[in-house]
Amino acid sequence: MYKYFISFLVFSIYLATQASAQFMARENTVKDLQAGTTWLRCSVGQAWDPALDTCTGDVVKLDHAQIKYAISEAKRQLGGNWRLPTRQELESLVCEECPAPKINSKYFPNISPEAYWSGDKNALNPKTYWSVNFMTGHSYSRFFPYQFLPVLLVSAE
Repeated sequence: MYKYFISFLVFSIYLATQASAQFMARENTVKDLQAGTTWLRCSVGQAWDPALDTCTGDVVKLDHAQIKYAISEAKRQLGGNWRLPTRQELESLVCEECPAPKINSKYFPNISPEAYWSGDKNALNPKTYWSVNFMTGHSYSRFFPYQFLPVLLVSAE
């Protein structure tokens, strides 16, 4: 019996270590070590406050025309190749065991518990885009590009 308990304990520690090793924070960005992507920690409209170690300001909801401008501004101000995440990239941020918002607040503080844009169109209904809802952790394809949702930006560099 003791042998099984030790095995379970070692396995649990292994799983906990794997989950916590996915991200590495550095100031206003987070590196996803599994995917090789870099995320801005704050939603568009917010700014990273190093003194408070959090995102401050209001989340701004954008339509796709405004997203193009926000991406160009991020590239201009921060350098890098920022873009909308794919549905899969955005889903990789969902933390099932976290309370709403369903994202690890250590790495992504002050994320709004609602649907965020992905850059992926629905193949069956190309007029709509996929989103990931951080209130529920589920993905939906019911938003049109003229609607307004929050945005997280990612870079593959």
